[in-house]
Amino acid sequence: MLIRQIFRFFSGDFSPAIPTLCLMNLAVSQSDCYVSLWLPTASDEKFHTKTIKNCRNPVWNETFYFRIQRQVKNVLEITVSDDDIIHDDDHAIVLFDIAKIPLGERVFMTFPLNPQKTEELEAEFFLESIQDPPETIITNGAIVCREVACLEVYLDSRMKKRNFSENELTFTVRGSFEETQRISVGCDSCSPLLDPTFFHYAKYKQPSLDIVLAKKRRLPAFCACASRGARRSRVPLTIPLKLLPSEQEVVGEHRKFDLHFKLKKCQEDLDVRLGFDLCAQEQDFIHKRKKVVAAALKDILQLEEDLQDDEVPVIAIMTTGGGTRALTAMYAHLLSVQELNVLDCVSYITGLSGTTWTMSNLYEDPNWSQKDLKETLNDARKHVLKNKFLTCFAPNRLKYYLKELCQREQEGHQISFTDLWGLIIETMLHDKEEPHKLTDQQQALNQGQNPLPIYLSLNVKDKISDQDFREWVEFTPYEVGFLKYGAFIHAEDFGSEFFMGRLMKKIPESRICFLEGIWSSVFSLNLLDAWYISVHSEDFWHKWTQDKITDIDDETIFPARPNELDTRLVCPTDSFSEIFRDVATSRPAASEINNFLKGLQMNNNYLESKFSKWKDCELDTQPNHLTTSTDYLILIDTAFAFATSYPPLMRPERKVDVILHFNYSSGSQTGPLKEASKYFANQGIPFPTKVPDDQETPHLKECYIVGDKESPETPIVIFFPLVNDTFREYKAPGVKRSPAEMAEGDVDVANTRGPYYINNLSYSEEDFDKLVNLSYYNVQNNKDLILQALRTAVERKKRHKKEQPLRKYTQW
Repeated sequence: MLIRQIFRFFSGDFSPAIPTLCLMNLAVSQSDCYVSLWLPTASDEKFHTKTIKNCRNPVWNETFYFRIQRQVKNVLEITVSDDDIIHDDDHAIVLFDIAKIPLGERVFMTFPLNPQKTEELEAEFFLESIQDPPETIITNGAIVCREVACLEVYLDSRMKKRNFSENELTFTVRGSFEETQRISVGCDSCSPLLDPTFFHYAKYKQPSLDIVLAKKRRLPAFCACASRGARRSRVPLTIPLKLLPSEQEVVGEHRKFDLHFKLKKCQEDLDVRLGFDLCAQEQDFIHKRKKVVAAALKDILQLEEDLQDDEVPVIAIMTTGGGTRALTAMYAHLLSVQELNVLDCVSYITGLSGTTWTMSNLYEDPNWSQKDLKETLNDARKHVLKNKFLTCFAPNRLKYYLKELCQREQEGHQISFTDLWGLIIETMLHDKEEPHKLTDQQQALNQGQNPLPIYLSLNVKDKISDQDFREWVEFTPYEVGFLKYGAFIHAEDFGSEFFMGRLMKKIPESRICFLEGIWSSVFSLNLLDAWYISVHSEDFWHKWTQDKITDIDDETIFPARPNELDTRLVCPTDSFSEIFRDVATSRPAASEINNFLKGLQMNNNYLESKFSKWKDCELDTQPNHLTTSTDYLILIDTAFAFATSYPPLMRPERKVDVILHFNYSSGSQTGPLKEASKYFANQGIPFPTKVPDDQETPHLKECYIVGDKESPETPIVIFFPLVNDTFREYKAPGVKRSPAEMAEGDVDVANTRGPYYINNLSYSEEDFDKLVNLSYYNVQNNKDLILQALRTAVERKKRHKKEQPLRKYTQW
């Protein structure tokens, strides 16, 4: 197959683009061939050529115009299709980065449409400048927020409702936040001016207003923007919005009604914070917390002098998932750390899955770390011991669930099984409805009196494995945001509707139980994820579920440049594989949250920005399919793809020096640490590389220190696997058990089918107490190692402080 295609692009301060399409020769069989063009950064419409019937060598001479913004990554998707196709192999999609086209030059290219190069697409591109007012752009180097306009439409009817009651005007602006709105033409009084209808849209994406009258009527011609003539039902009148003057009212007159249009500039301030730095509230918290940490370190390390701010290490507690086992053991670990006076040295606590239950409970009390955690532990014990089935599925609880879900839906939230799971978690861990929200936890931070909690979730896509696409989303009492995009919103706005960085529809903040349902959404796995967890291999599944993607760049025409994407050929799977993929990758129980990145676009140099630090999947090089283009986020439990909550701590802006790693996962105890070490090495983020391996050393100790002998940028990790080592013979550090007490040291935490298996939500009194005592003891027994790591961190900070003036002098 040979297809000839000509593209013509124009560019200037703003950069418009015009593809001219000419296709020739489609071999192999007689076909009804057509080509579609999709450039979502320039237009919300997908353009199609005419279909050439029964032709082996089709030719198109059609011109398509796109106005592009050069600061945005513009990737044109060219799809070759057959109207009556039988074999999916005849489909092909070319992904072409428009940044490759030199300004003012005509470029002719040939794209192979299959690996054998028996079918080809010939294309000609031309990029030319236009003189237009510069567009207001806001960017953090990774994503771009473009200029937004607001269209107001008023309907002024002159007809009685009884004479014109069945008519309805439908207004559509493709790609706008509102998309489609309907207005009844009839009204009770003669000529009232109804409330305006609004459309918010990207100003420079060639938008048009389509107007359709639901009944057969003559539609008016408005201004000079539209041509006059008879229009019947469902035949739209199209008004290019670029023809409407800004900040001026335009009236379209008709014998039955008038339409008033007014085009206004939208607010310039964004409600999404674009930046990779810590928010002002967190920076203020760290400043206050350092004073608490400095005093605590001076006490436990018996330092002679006070520590200055730049000498205070940032210490964090990192936890892993593990359901009720994680919930229980974390309480015990925190109690033990508190009694060692180390808890006041900690600035951050991160959690996922079951440890988010512990953290949420703790932060209901603004001064929890200053109180004896034994009382909190006893309260948790009561809830872990109770019968979950009888408690959670009593008739009164089922009625409560239904009432809460109905109310949540009325508030505007997208309801899913995850919301029900959140209510069940609330019943498991509390005696009554808990009104607490994530933002309420700010009270626990206002004086720096507790560590700052960070909850981790994973954004994925439906119909794709989380090994192929995953993005870290962190939740703090201040903000919710993406590490990769450098985009954050106020915590109270999570779940609300955004467009182009603006808050469009405020939805009440969720109670914390609904967030717990997201953070520990054990039901959001798809079949492919489950297979990976079971055998740690996706080779078989990928053979049947992944598109074939081939690099088809011709480097003789376009030499490789850092900010340009390779030209790629995508061959979709066949019909059978498509069905198989739908079954294997569907997420029927995943939560869908309104996407606060909706409408934003990728910066032309996004791969050279801080985005690259977290770039780790195939779709990262397909900007049209990243999160900025979706309506909803699909958030799942991080533990299914990454068993630790390290990523928020590895943001360079947090400058974490020491991490206490408490492991609660089942199976390999060193696996999560090894996985983190491998991941951060691939990402180029400093992290310990020499870590323990239970495959090489089956008998693990209670505590390891890693990273202290590596570069100063590498955080020191104090690793606590959940093992029963010396606790078997010692009931306290240095205190041996008597023969009668040996049974208390028999705690089987290694058996995945034992009392602490992941799906067991209720423990017996004996099993609960044994797990608590073991976890508490393991920390107490390694006090010296913890203090050794903290002392090393302080020495590192002081050494770094002394070396700074020398570095500056050397550079000068």
